[in-house]
Amino acid sequence: MTPLAAAPETLEAGLPDLLADIGALVRTESPSEDPAAVADCARVAARIGTRLGPLRGVAVGGASDGNITAGAGTPTLDGLGAVGGGAHAADEHVLVAELPRRTALVASLVASLLREPLGAPDRVGP
Repeated sequence: MTPLAAAPETLEAGLPDLLADIGALVRTESPSEDPAAVADCARVAARIGTRLGPLRGVAVGGASDGNITAGAGTPTLDGLGAVGGGAHAADEHVLVAELPRRTALVASLVASLLREPLGAPDRVGP
């Protein structure tokens, strides 16, 4: 028998502390990021995307690590990970053929933002 199965009352006793810890990490309020800065970041990604293939922006709900950065006021683009489908399901998959394109997009985006940070008055592009 595992230690967890042996002492369910111990788990229940620690639940309020665990929930408090989780509550400190999970933000339920709307992100406090600057929509103009996010739009600027999305424009940079779109310009880079014209060289690598079309990008499309969509607003979606749900949870991601981006909620933490957005909640801290950092302009956040989510969905820059692997291309695939079936998230968190038995048929979850990655399209291997898309990995080089996605890697190039993220690398170019990071390089562009390091050269010219968002909000730079003379920002001209990627």
